[in-house]
Amino acid sequence: MRPILPQLWCWRVIVIFAAFLLGWANGVGGEPVRLSLWPGEAPLGDGKTEKVNVPVTVHLPDPNKATGTAMIICPGGGYGGRVVEGEGHGIARWLNTNGIAGVVLEYRLPAGNYHRPLLDVQQTIRLVRARAAEWKLAPERIGIVGFSAGGHLASSAGTHFDSGNQQSSDAVERQSCRPDFMVLVYPVITMGEKTHGGSRRNLLGAAPSAELIELFSNEKQVTPKTPPAFLTHARTDAVVPVLHSQMFYEALKAKGVPAELQEFPKGNHGYSGYKGEEWDAWQKRSLEWLGERGLMGRPNRSR
Repeated sequence: MRPILPQLWCWRVIVIFAAFLLGWANGVGGEPVRLSLWPGEAPLGDGKTEKVNVPVTVHLPDPNKATGTAMIICPGGGYGGRVVEGEGHGIARWLNTNGIAGVVLEYRLPAGNYHRPLLDVQQTIRLVRARAAEWKLAPERIGIVGFSAGGHLASSAGTHFDSGNQQSSDAVERQSCRPDFMVLVYPVITMGEKTHGGSRRNLLGAAPSAELIELFSNEKQVTPKTPPAFLTHARTDAVVPVLHSQMFYEALKAKGVPAELQEFPKGNHGYSGYKGEEWDAWQKRSLEWLGERGLMGRPNRSR
């Protein structure tokens, strides 16, 4: 009679190896997953569409460290470009070391059509929620972080959202696009008098209407349903004045939305090329803020 123990071990090795490969393919503790946000036509607003690739890269943390929290990452670039390493993948890697999934969105540049980036960020939030179980995430812990003009996009996600289309047969479309929290790093906020000129021109065009300026001056769009926010800004920022963060912070507080503004007495836009005292300090304090909100521990899976 042939012994069965070696055969059992052989099958166990095969099963374990297959599980490893499946986890790697899904990015669980392995290589980042790169997706196309709009596999078909991407919407342009007003019923129009375009064929374009919008890359989304999902960086998942080591499962042993995972908190179940995820953050969609919106790099800056004045709505005329995207700083996808220093304010994108580099941020995702930092989040991963702290047990947070980082989802880098290479949103469409608007070229005067504000629908492009806004629709992209809304769809990304829906997508991450729809695939939360697959990626071992908590759907009620999907936040957003944005830098400079990416901070404007992140604050737009927090002030322009809906609860999804519950009648849709598409699981993604049924999801809410409201982020559960925001982290805004030297963000552009207002499109009004104190705006960052390049960001407004790229987003809204050369001569936007007063109504459009009002709509995307996000300090004017805050409601009690706007998600909690952590903001960080240097008072000496010569590119995007600290007034942007101050205006948004005051609007949040006025509506009873939990918020914190970390102001530095010195520092520049980009915090010395993503290093140094201010850079380290905002990262440290933002993680503490997340922890105070119960977002750094493992979620209660029994809910």
